Amino acid sequence: MKLTVFGATGGIGREIVRQALDSGHEVTAVVRDPARLTVTGDRLEVVRSALTGPEELRSAVGGRDAVLSGLGARSRKDAGVAARLTRAVIGAMEAEGVRRLLVVSAGPVGPAPENDGLLDRGMRGLVSAILKDVYTDLSEMEAELARSGTDWTSVRPPRLQDKPLTGRYRTVVGGFPRGGRFIARADVAHAMLSMIDDAGTVKQGVGVAY
Repeated sequence: MKLTVFGATGGIGREIVRQALDSGHEVTAVVRDPARLTVTGDRLEVVRSALTGPEELRSAVGGRDAVLSGLGARSRKDAGVAARLTRAVIGAMEAEGVRRLLVVSAGPVGPAPENDGLLDRGMRGLVSAILKDVYTDLSEMEAELARSGTDWTSVRPPRLQDKPLTGRYRTVVGGFPRGGRFIARADVAHAMLSMIDDAGTVKQGVGVAY
């Protein structure tokens, strides 16, 4: 497949690029600073972009089978970038007639697992309060997805870890795995790539965790 990856220098985006290349896909990585992208490959095209609006992104998404995005706030002070940048990506995709879009969100944005334990409920509430601005941004991003004409999937992980790919994780369409507290960035990337052709995840939030 021909894929475009936004946020390719971030932890999840970089893993998406690496794993997609390893699987034989053609990848266009859209980055602000190409020097920060350490992944290389014969089927990799790197596009520099400030992500200022849909028009400058159209050539990066046109003719692609799917677009995957790891865009999001790196800290609380960056809150607001996920919704704003995703809006630009959606605009470019709609202008080019590209439909499949998968983005990274966060577990607390979606519904809590049924019969979740007291500790998990408490931790979820605490984290949501501390990172309120970030999660508000992600909620607005998901609202942009819902208003769009794309075939979107919002992948919602819990706390992220820098650990090797395992391929052993749980997913819940429209919910979140009970007791899921952690997941490696590499496994989030793996899950996103595996969902590209999964019709059951289209226009859905998908919780993913160990």
